[in-house]
Amino acid sequence: MRWWLAAAVVTSVPASPAQQALGYPSLFLLVLIGALVPVVPTGALVSSAAVVAFHQTAPFALALVFVTASVAAFCGDAALYWLGRRGMRSKNGSRWLEAIRSRAPEERLAQAQEKLADHGTVVLVLSRLVPAGRIPVMLACLMARWPLRRFVRGNLPACLAWAVTYQLIGILGGSLFAEPWEGVLAAVALTVVVGAAPSVWRRVRGTRTA
Repeated sequence: MRWWLAAAVVTSVPASPAQQALGYPSLFLLVLIGALVPVVPTGALVSSAAVVAFHQTAPFALALVFVTASVAAFCGDAALYWLGRRGMRSKNGSRWLEAIRSRAPEERLAQAQEKLADHGTVVLVLSRLVPAGRIPVMLACLMARWPLRRFVRGNLPACLAWAVTYQLIGILGGSLFAEPWEGVLAAVALTVVVGAAPSVWRRVRGTRTA
């Protein structure tokens, strides 16, 4: 699925101005959906779009990718948190709240709650840069009864930092190869490595401890 979505971005953010008019809204929509339904590889999408923009001669292409990705991630996070707060206030909860809880293992949630209590907004900013770290911290914010305004203030720099990080991965991949599709493959591979590194590290630490 990661490869298919990366290819979709390659075709959706091309050099033609007429096609760009459709490409950037497509990127926005995919990142927005990925924020609401955390199964879409949004990091790979942004990196792939950055590769294509890197190879374009159109002015401000990389800036448009950054703005599109960060705004979409911010809107998606804010919408998901708002839906989660509605579920917290409801007696019967909501399917959105259940979806958030199902993707936050108890151990990760406990760690997120502890770090959030100690460091506050800093943890929220870092959570978007750690693979699989966003949802546990968001749920910890919900359980701590953070108002939407406080969450939004902390989430804005988190989304900006996230967009910059994955765009830099894309620029790195794009600078290594002459053809955009080669850069896309390299960028997607880098995002897969970045995403897998924390879980591999935890397994290594667990094995050493045992």
